[in-house]
Amino acid sequence: MKVRSLFLSDIHLGTRGCQADALLDFLRHYESEHLFLIGDIIDFWAMGRSIQWSAAQNTVVQKVLRRARHGEKVVLIPGNHDEALREYHGTTFGDILLAGEWEHETADGKRLLLIHGDQFDQVIRHHRWVAILGDMAYDFLVRVNAWLSWWRRTLKIAGYWSLAGYAKRKVKSAVTFIFDFEESVIRAVRERGLDGVVCGHIHSAALKQIDGLLYINCGDWVDSCTAIVEHLDGRLELVEWRAGAIQPTETELLAA
Repeated sequence: MKVRSLFLSDIHLGTRGCQADALLDFLRHYESEHLFLIGDIIDFWAMGRSIQWSAAQNTVVQKVLRRARHGEKVVLIPGNHDEALREYHGTTFGDILLAGEWEHETADGKRLLLIHGDQFDQVIRHHRWVAILGDMAYDFLVRVNAWLSWWRRTLKIAGYWSLAGYAKRKVKSAVTFIFDFEESVIRAVRERGLDGVVCGHIHSAALKQIDGLLYINCGDWVDSCTAIVEHLDGRLELVEWRAGAIQPTETELLAA
C-alpha cells in the first residue's frame, strides 16, 4: 500500500521483547515517501545489560537502510534509550538523517512537531535512577510474558495478552495526576504555534485531540505493535499490527 508517511517509535532493537518479525511484516505492507523513526529505535540501556539481537532485528536495520538508499526520506530522532546518537544531530549515516526533533507538514497542511517525548517525563529528567530500575523491571516482565505466551499457545487460548503491558497500564493510571505527560507535550506544542505533535516514549498509542491540538503517540513494537500512517491525502491513522493483519483500534475508527 502506498502512503505518504510512516511514524514509528520505541522499537527497542537489541532486546528480547522487540517484535521484529511483526515490524518486518508491517514494513513490507506499506510503501512510503517519508519514514520517521521517533526514538528508542535501538535500546542501548538494555544492551548494556545483555544483547538480544535476532536475525529479524538485523533484517529490520537492513530494510530501513535499503528504503533510505532507494530515495525514501528517513529521519531518525533519538530517544532516551538511544540518546548516545544525540551527539550526532544534523549528520547522516546510510542516507538516514539524525535530528533532535523535526517539523512535518502533512499533505493537508497540518504542522506537526516530531519528538520522542522523554524531555517531558519528569522521572527521566530528575530521577534517572528510578527510570533505569523501572526499565529493568519492565525487561523482567517481558521475559515472564514470553513464558505466559508459550503457555497460552499450549492451552490454545486465543488472542494476544501482555503482562508487561497490563502492569504498565496499571502503574500509569496511578501516577497520571503527578506526571501528566500528554498535557506537558501539548503545552509545548501550543507555545510553538503548531497544530499537533507525534511522539513516543510512554508506549501508549493514541490519536486524539487535546484542547484543539492533535496529540499522536506511535506506541511501540514491544507490546502493542502500533504505528501512525499518513495517507496521501494527509489523513492520519493509528494502525495496530498483529499476525500480518491490520486491526483497527478505537481511536483509529474515531479518526476515520
